[in-house]
Amino acid sequence: PPPAPGDLTTMSANPFDTLSTAQDLEAAGIERKQAEAIAKAIHHGDERAATKADLAATKADLESAIAALRADLYRALWIQDAAIVAVVPAAKLL
Repeated sequence: PPPAPGDLTTMSANPFDTLSTAQDLEAAGIERKQAEAIAKAIHHGDERAATKADLAATKADLESAIAALRADLYRALWIQDAAIVAVVPAAKLL
Protein backbone atom coordinates (compact mmCIF):
# COMPACT_ATOMS: atom_id res chain seq x y z
CA PRO A 1 0.00 0.00 0.00
CA PRO A 2 1.20 3.53 -0.67
CA PRO A 3 2.45 5.48 2.33
CA ALA A 4 0.07 7.86 4.03
CA PRO A 5 0.75 11.56 3.43
CA GLY A 6 3.18 12.85 6.02
CA ASP A 7 4.32 9.34 6.98
CA LEU A 8 7.85 10.01 8.20
CA THR A 9 8.79 6.30 8.24
CA THR A 10 8.92 6.24 4.43
CA MET A 11 11.20 9.21 3.94
CA SER A 12 14.29 8.48 1.91
CA ALA A 13 17.78 9.05 3.20
CA ASN A 14 18.13 11.97 0.76
CA PRO A 15 14.89 13.95 0.95
CA PHE A 16 13.93 15.75 -2.23
CA ASP A 17 13.72 19.53 -1.86
CA THR A 18 10.73 20.51 -3.99
CA LEU A 19 11.05 24.23 -3.18
CA SER A 20 14.69 24.39 -4.23
CA THR A 21 13.97 22.40 -7.38
CA ALA A 22 11.05 24.65 -8.29
CA GLN A 23 13.22 27.71 -7.72
CA ASP A 24 15.98 26.25 -9.90
CA LEU A 25 13.47 25.56 -12.67
CA GLU A 26 12.11 29.10 -12.36
CA ALA A 27 15.62 30.50 -12.57
CA ALA A 28 16.07 28.50 -15.77
CA GLY A 29 13.08 30.27 -17.31
CA ILE A 30 10.17 27.95 -16.52
CA GLU A 31 7.00 29.60 -15.23
CA ARG A 32 6.36 29.25 -11.49
CA LYS A 33 3.25 27.01 -11.76
CA GLN A 34 4.99 24.69 -14.20
CA ALA A 35 8.14 24.62 -12.07
CA GLU A 36 6.10 23.67 -9.00
CA ALA A 37 4.21 20.97 -10.92
CA ILE A 38 7.46 19.50 -12.25
CA ALA A 39 9.05 19.51 -8.79
CA LYS A 40 5.96 17.78 -7.31
CA ALA A 41 5.98 15.17 -10.06
CA ILE A 42 9.66 14.42 -9.45
CA HIS A 43 9.03 14.20 -5.70
CA HIS A 44 6.11 11.78 -6.12
CA GLY A 45 8.15 9.65 -8.51
CA ASP A 46 10.93 9.53 -5.93
CA GLU A 47 8.45 8.31 -3.29
CA ARG A 48 7.63 5.30 -5.45
CA ALA A 49 11.24 4.44 -6.23
CA ALA A 50 12.52 1.10 -4.99
CA THR A 51 14.79 1.19 -1.97
CA LYS A 52 17.84 -0.97 -1.42
CA ALA A 53 15.72 -3.08 0.94
CA ASP A 54 13.07 -3.51 -1.79
CA LEU A 55 15.72 -4.61 -4.25
CA ALA A 56 17.30 -7.01 -1.74
CA ALA A 57 13.91 -8.59 -1.01
CA THR A 58 13.16 -8.96 -4.71
CA LYS A 59 16.58 -10.48 -5.30
CA ALA A 60 16.00 -13.00 -2.50
CA ASP A 61 12.57 -13.89 -3.94
CA LEU A 62 14.04 -14.40 -7.40
CA GLU A 63 16.92 -16.50 -6.09
CA SER A 64 14.42 -18.68 -4.21
CA ALA A 65 12.24 -19.09 -7.29
CA ILE A 66 15.26 -19.97 -9.44
CA ALA A 67 16.39 -22.57 -6.89
CA ALA A 68 12.90 -24.12 -6.88
CA LEU A 69 12.83 -24.23 -10.70
CA ARG A 70 16.30 -25.75 -10.76
CA ALA A 71 15.20 -28.46 -8.31
CA ASP A 72 12.12 -29.20 -10.45
CA LEU A 73 14.29 -29.43 -13.57
CA TYR A 74 16.77 -31.82 -11.92
CA ARG A 75 13.88 -33.95 -10.65
CA ALA A 76 12.33 -34.11 -14.14
CA LEU A 77 15.68 -35.01 -15.70
CA TRP A 78 16.24 -37.72 -13.11
CA ILE A 79 12.81 -39.23 -13.84
CA GLN A 80 13.52 -39.07 -17.58
CA ASP A 81 16.91 -40.75 -17.12
CA ALA A 82 15.34 -43.45 -14.95
CA ALA A 83 12.73 -44.11 -17.63
CA ILE A 84 15.41 -44.38 -20.32
CA VAL A 85 17.43 -46.80 -18.18
CA ALA A 86 14.31 -48.95 -17.77
CA VAL A 87 13.20 -48.83 -21.43
CA VAL A 88 16.53 -49.45 -23.20
CA PRO A 89 17.06 -52.97 -21.82
CA ALA A 90 13.42 -53.82 -22.55
CA ALA A 91 13.80 -52.61 -26.14
CA LYS A 92 16.79 -54.92 -26.63
CA LEU A 93 14.56 -57.89 -25.81
CA LEU A 94 12.29 -57.12 -28.76
